[in-house]
Amino acid sequence: MRLRNIFIAVGMLLSFVGTAMAAITPEEAQKLGTSLTAIGAEKAGNKDGSIPEYTGGLTTAPSTFKEGSGLRDDPFVDEKPLFTINQQNMDKYSDNLTDGQKTLLKKYPSYHLDAYKTHRTAAFPKYVLENTIKQALTTKTENNGLSVIGSHAAFPFPIPKTGYEAMWNHLLRYNGTTLNHYPRSLVVNSAGRATMTYQLDEVLDFPYWYTEAQVGGAFLRLRDICTGPPRNVGESLLLIDAVDMYKEGRRIWQYLPGQRRTKLAPDIAFDTPNTQLNGATTYDEWDIFLGSMERFDFKLIGKKEMYIPYNDYKLAYQSKADEVLTPNHLNPNFVRWELHRVWVVEADLIPGKRHIFSKRMFYLDEDTWAALASDEYDSRGQLYRSGFQYMVQHYDAPSPYTYLHGFYDFSANMYTLDVYTAETGGVKYIGRLPEKEWTPEALAGAGVR
Repeated sequence: MRLRNIFIAVGMLLSFVGTAMAAITPEEAQKLGTSLTAIGAEKAGNKDGSIPEYTGGLTTAPSTFKEGSGLRDDPFVDEKPLFTINQQNMDKYSDNLTDGQKTLLKKYPSYHLDAYKTHRTAAFPKYVLENTIKQALTTKTENNGLSVIGSHAAFPFPIPKTGYEAMWNHLLRYNGTTLNHYPRSLVVNSAGRATMTYQLDEVLDFPYWYTEAQVGGAFLRLRDICTGPPRNVGESLLLIDAVDMYKEGRRIWQYLPGQRRTKLAPDIAFDTPNTQLNGATTYDEWDIFLGSMERFDFKLIGKKEMYIPYNDYKLAYQSKADEVLTPNHLNPNFVRWELHRVWVVEADLIPGKRHIFSKRMFYLDEDTWAALASDEYDSRGQLYRSGFQYMVQHYDAPSPYTYLHGFYDFSANMYTLDVYTAETGGVKYIGRLPEKEWTPEALAGAGVR
């Protein structure tokens, strides 16, 4: 069924649904699939053409791509930067840069941003687009934004009204249904020395995007088995995050070979230091933001045009760690920046709640809903950390892949690169694991040395 016809059917059923359930008006919903994409991005380009019209994304692989490979060839390998943003000319582009980018440019003369032609490559399976339009009038949040009601296998809020709705789009965004990779966690300290802190055999599973009913109300299930360094081999982790964060929240178990038992690990959340990165980031900084929103007040500021990491195939799949991990910052020659429209969300710490950050700014790509950049501020209001997520479109899926990310810590003068798979086979989509594999009982067996 064509998307336009689906929307007409939705409109005919409106009188039975009732406007009290609607997150958006029928007039707004009519824009989905017409002036807006099915998931809410503006189809039109910007006035000067530097952001082009959206025409469906990238679904054709380069002729050099090997089907079934976890490594994706760069379809834009022959392109050269349009210009470079550096310490000398940064003021010209200041309105389109995050505080983190501006701080890096001011702090390090060796840092620069190579700006490339913008390609709106994000593309999704047909059912993702159809379901988003079907459910646009009925999905809502409850419990102060901590629960999503009435949504499954769809972007819940293609036309968001609140910061919570926008962030739920980020949390529930489409990255496929089940994938397997062997990510490395890397830290570069203030002396410029790079260390691989963890390597994992990791499965990411997204029950929310199964075509049938949800399994236990989870939107994400993650299973890690540590394969390096030697002192950590055999450690394993099982994380399950629920669509209803208010009632169900996060369930997480950890297996440590030295103790030979599986235990609940509720501290793996919020601002607890992430041990997989030697404490260089917090657990809720994984994926730029992951977990419950209960400690912050999320406000939707609006849209703006920003230079964000985009179509970063060279970094994600055609790089070596010793080339990428230079002192002070990633090697700028491996990062591609493009001008895109983003939703800006400000998160302020709720009085009485605890967190090392007093304010966080998130920049959500309109075409994928992924948070591709962030700025985090300490209790004094000073910029503490900034994060970037290095998006690529998996044209063979089709699906965006938005998990390779890293943070700059401006107080410790160090940075991270996490979920790096260029040297470990990339990312593969796999069949769903049996349900018994997603239990704490199975965790111990998976982690035995």
